[in-house]
Amino acid sequence: MEKLEIIKKVLEDRKAEDIKIIDLKDRSSVADYFVIATASSVNHNRALADHIEENLAKENYKVLNVEGLREGNWVLMDISEIIVHIFTKKDRDYYDLEDLWEE
Repeated sequence: MEKLEIIKKVLEDRKAEDIKIIDLKDRSSVADYFVIATASSVNHNRALADHIEENLAKENYKVLNVEGLREGNWVLMDISEIIVHIFTKKDRDYYDLEDLWEE
């Protein structure tokens, strides 16, 4: 299974809300994809990040870096060509990454 499929499945299975995948291949050198999801709480954010990392490791994919676990309102995961953003609802509304990156 490919990385993007694993990430999406984990988020869906673990009850993340409003999952969006933004294709950046022709628009950015930062990443090929942004995955943006909302969790119900800080603890849910952390759990989603842990489950993504565990499931990727089972398929021999590495997470390069994880930021924001301590605070937990916005967890950012660098998975090479995929950047995953897991937000609480309040922080997702505030930062509004979709408006910045969607076409």
